[in-house]
Amino acid sequence: MSRDIAQRHIIIPALGEIFRENGFAGTSLAEITYRTGLGKGSLYHFFPKGKKEMAEVVLDDVASWFEENVFLPLLECKNPKHGIQIMFKAVDDYFYSGERICLIGAFSLDDTRDQFASKLNSYFTSWNEALTSALKRNGLANKQAKDIAEDVVASIQGALVLARSQDNPKVFTRALKRLQRRIETSIHE
Repeated sequence: MSRDIAQRHIIIPALGEIFRENGFAGTSLAEITYRTGLGKGSLYHFFPKGKKEMAEVVLDDVASWFEENVFLPLLECKNPKHGIQIMFKAVDDYFYSGERICLIGAFSLDDTRDQFASKLNSYFTSWNEALTSALKRNGLANKQAKDIAEDVVASIQGALVLARSQDNPKVFTRALKRLQRRIETSIHE
């Protein structure tokens, strides 16, 4: 791996946190240079298309993490109940038990959505489809599995917003536990 690729890869998580804290529109190049320690020249060397390319790379990085840690376990675990448990644990870890907002969710809430609509839609569609698959493999009918998957993903996103608005991450933790119980109850009916 060339040094440039390695360095570019290292700054992606920092860019993600900057966008998570400030949103896309609220993130300035000055903030990015300050927080990453890179000059404008270096940033444009790594991201010739500027801030939009930076955001696209960050969104791809988040999607890749969720693909590996959430979607694939839901789709590929031989025991789908275990895949669902992995999903809840990964989601709790990723969002720091409700202390970290969802970058993709945040980008979906304002005009930023229009610039990244395909990536944002793909993330939520993939999550819904993977969870639906796991629920169906647990014996639920297609419609019930789709409805529960949509409710779970929507509730996770809503719990993140509510936890943030109340400055109380336990709101998120409690919501995850209720969602887990809902799935367990649905599977055992």
